[in-house]
Amino acid sequence: MIIVWILLAVVVVLGIYLVVTYNGLVSLRNKIENAWAQIDVQLKRRYDLIPNLVETVKGYAAHERQTLEAVIQARNAALAAQGPHDQAEAENLISGALKSVFALAEAYPDLKANQNFLNLQEELSSTEGRIAYARQYYNDAVFRYNTKIQSFPANLVASRFRFTEREYFEADGDARGPVAVDFGQGQNPPTPPAT
Repeated sequence: MIIVWILLAVVVVLGIYLVVTYNGLVSLRNKIENAWAQIDVQLKRRYDLIPNLVETVKGYAAHERQTLEAVIQARNAALAAQGPHDQAEAENLISGALKSVFALAEAYPDLKANQNFLNLQEELSSTEGRIAYARQYYNDAVFRYNTKIQSFPANLVASRFRFTEREYFEADGDARGPVAVDFGQGQNPPTPPAT
């Protein structure tokens, strides 16, 4: 009779472990989904600011068409991106294109002093900080989840119920280095439009 009680206790403990582990994995997976949604909100805010920035710059630097088109193309690529890897690559393109636009402001003092441009620049800077925070939170959630599904004995439950690893949202290696800005040295600098 004692053996039956011991077996019953083992089955109950295993059942409780299974339920707790499964629910923990579901909770971690949902945190990742929520973290990705927060990134998405901040990226959408960034995308909404870009057309206003381009229109403001266009009024002062209309002949910088190539730079402005690069920003719009990068924005469109980011809107179409799917998954953390593609999204990270698209965000790196946007960051590079926006740096080019802000570098243009140095050549156009009137643009640099424009209040709308300054407000948009501040909004984008603030949004960049929020994106960085959301990315860090997402990557932390992915780290906890991936660690859990790889650890024994939780990995047995994870594999049985098809919990799979998640991808980090990382900047590529080029985005981590210094930004090269070429103002056409050796060439004539752009002439600001007459006001």
